[in-house]
Amino acid sequence: MTYSEIIVFRLKKLCEQKGISINKLATLSGMTQSTLDNIMKGNTKNPKLKTLHKLAMGLDMTISELLDFPEMNETLFDDE
Repeated sequence: MTYSEIIVFRLKKLCEQKGISINKLATLSGMTQSTLDNIMKGNTKNPKLKTLHKLAMGLDMTISELLDFPEMNETLFDDE
């Protein structure tokens, strides 16, 4: 699994848990829909820390909370 795939997995799971759409997450995060679409489609392979921070804030969590989940901490990433 690649880094970008694991981030997409995490964002989808969090949106589902919070009952929000990916479109709503873009709005809550203060980013353009196209930026988030590029992440979700895997076009953005390595999102910047600033982008991840915006997403975390949109999800009402810290960046540490966003990135602290078993799949991220236990997965060996494929080369991208």
